[in-house]
Amino acid sequence: MPWSSEYYPKSMSRLPDNVRIKAVEIANALLAAGMDEDKAIRIAIAKAKQWASHHHDWLAE
Repeated sequence: MPWSSEYYPKSMSRLPDNVRIKAVEIANALLAAGMDEDKAIRIAIAKAKQWASHHHDWLAE
């Protein structure tokens, strides 16, 4: 089941809102490509944090 800003994996709950939204977007794309859910979550969190580090204004929210 795809995730949303209201429904997402518990492991994403401590992320800032905008970083979590990006992680959800990435995870959904990985799932659509056929990736395993656990792996998609881990990669999505890492990539969203990496993305946020290059978009400092998103980290404050």
